[in-house]
This record gives sequence, C-alpha cells and structure tokens, in this order.
Amino acid sequence: MQKTILITGGAGYIGSHAVKLLLEHHYKIVVFDNLSNGYRQAISQLENIGKIKFIKGDLRHSAEIDHVFETEKIDAVMHFAAQCSVDESMKHPELYFDNNTIGTYNLLEAMRKSSADYLIFSSTCAIYGETAYLPVDEKHPQNPVNPYGESKLLSEKIIKWYGRLHGLKYVILRYFNVCGASSDGLIGDSKKPSLLLMQNAVRGAMNIEPFYLTCPPVDTPDGTPIRDYIDVEDLVEAHYHALMYLEKSGCSDVFNLGNGKGYSVKEIIKKVEDVFGITMPIPTGKPREGEYAEIYASPRKVREAFDWQAAKSLEESITSLKKWYTNHPNGYDE
Repeated sequence: MQKTILITGGAGYIGSHAVKLLLEHHYKIVVFDNLSNGYRQAISQLENIGKIKFIKGDLRHSAEIDHVFETEKIDAVMHFAAQCSVDESMKHPELYFDNNTIGTYNLLEAMRKSSADYLIFSSTCAIYGETAYLPVDEKHPQNPVNPYGESKLLSEKIIKWYGRLHGLKYVILRYFNVCGASSDGLIGDSKKPSLLLMQNAVRGAMNIEPFYLTCPPVDTPDGTPIRDYIDVEDLVEAHYHALMYLEKSGCSDVFNLGNGKGYSVKEIIKKVEDVFGITMPIPTGKPREGEYAEIYASPRKVREAFDWQAAKSLEESITSLKKWYTNHPNGYDE
C-alpha cells in the first residue's frame, strides 16, 4: 500500500526537494505550508511527478495541524517548516521561538493524538555554537549563540521527551550549510535575496543582483567564517535514508549532515568565480549578527548508520544553481 508522508514546509527550498525525491520513490505526499517562506509554484512544478495534496496552514495554530491528522492517514512526518535566518533571529527572537519551537510542539501534539509514529526533524549545526573541537560530532557541547539555534535545540529536547514518554520514533538531522538546486533545473531556492552564501554569490556572478560580503570578521586564516557545505539533493537523500532507517530499526537517533570539510566565505566566492570564469567585485555590506568563526561536521555516524554520504562537489552545486537561476532569475512568481 502506498504510504503517505506529511512534509511541513514542503513548499520551501529544502522541503520541495524532499517532496520531489519522495514522489520519485512513489510516496503519496501531503504538504502543509503557510507560504511565508515557501511558494505554491514549487508544488505545481512537482505535481506531474506524483500525487501531492497541498494544505495551506500554520503550525502555530494547533487546530490547523490537528485537522490534517484528523482527515489524512499519515504514516510519517518530515518537519522542515521553520524560520532560519541567524541575523533575523537576533533582531526578532520571538518569531523563532513562536514559529520553530511552539510550531514543533503543536505538530508533536497532533502526532501524539494520531497513529503517526515516525518523525524526521530538520535541525541545525547552530545548536552547537562556537566549536570546542573539530570536526564536530553529535556529542559536541550544545551552546547556541543565537535564538535560531536555541529554538531548534529546544525543539530537539521536546522531541526527545515525546520519544521517551509517548513512544515517538524520530531521527533528528543537524544540517550544516545547504547549497545547490535540483540537477534537472526544476526547483531551487526562490528567496529574494537568498539567506545562503553560495546562492547569493551565484546571483552576483550572473548579475541578477549585487553581491555583498556581509560576514563579520572572525578569527580564521582569511578572516571569514568557515562552514561545511552540503548539496540540497544530497541532503534530502539522507532524509529518505532516515525514513528507511526508522522503518527498519525503529530506533530514534541524532545525526549530523555535512561533508566533513570546511570552506571559508572567501573560498566559496573563489569557487563561484572559477566556475563562471570571472572575478567579482565584492563590496562590504552590513555585517550579520550571531555568527561564529568555524564549524564543520564529522559525518562518520550517519555514514555508518545509513550507508550514505554526501557526494556532490561544490562545482556541481554551483552549476545546478546556475541552471536554476538561468531559468528562474526572479524565482517563483507565487
């Protein structure tokens, strides 16, 4: 029997790539999204692949997510819906605790009252904060330095309590920096501007909009933050493996998702320049708040548990973004 997966935030950048992959694996998909950071057109692009039911709703309104579980037979949930700007979280922390943490609690309550036992949660390396050692494994101290990271850490804790007390089976996936678009050019990051470095650098290289260096000075060799970059198609492939892992083992766990290598902001810009064969002017913009110097993952645990590892190169991610922005320089229309 065809299984039904609820994908919260499924009209957004990462969520829509998960929808695409799961449709290709012949799942039925229910997308729940308030469209604050997602786009209805992303779902329209995917409806030719498989069966999608789109429900516009907000996790902050418990009755709306309760109604989904009352009317749909949901077998598992992939929870992507969240606010995810570090800088914005420093200015408006209330948005992050409301949308990310309370929204997650409302989802868990709806699941508790239904028969859906499996949850795959989109978390972040921002829960770790400044690194005590590198590479960062899942046992690293958790000391967020911004409300975004704190909102996700609180959500993780609530999920673990629901696992302990209510039998919820979960996989928590802590992302590092996401980049790229679908390799066929069908879907991509439509935020204008994107919140993500590589996307904005590619848009700058294509003269779609000016690119500014907005990272604060930090204590790294070239003075710019070092991060671990993972392609969005690799990322959602790990979510599919997480679903298989839960169905096979029934064991809850937490995993980092990254490549295991760090690149500085300036190194990413140079990679973009190399792919395009240009040298970009890089004016300095207003520094973002809440950043830290260096972090990259130890992906050993997820490789061993899922028999999965990130495969795409930075050049492949840049090329996929070039294809996406060539066809959609202004993103989706709606």
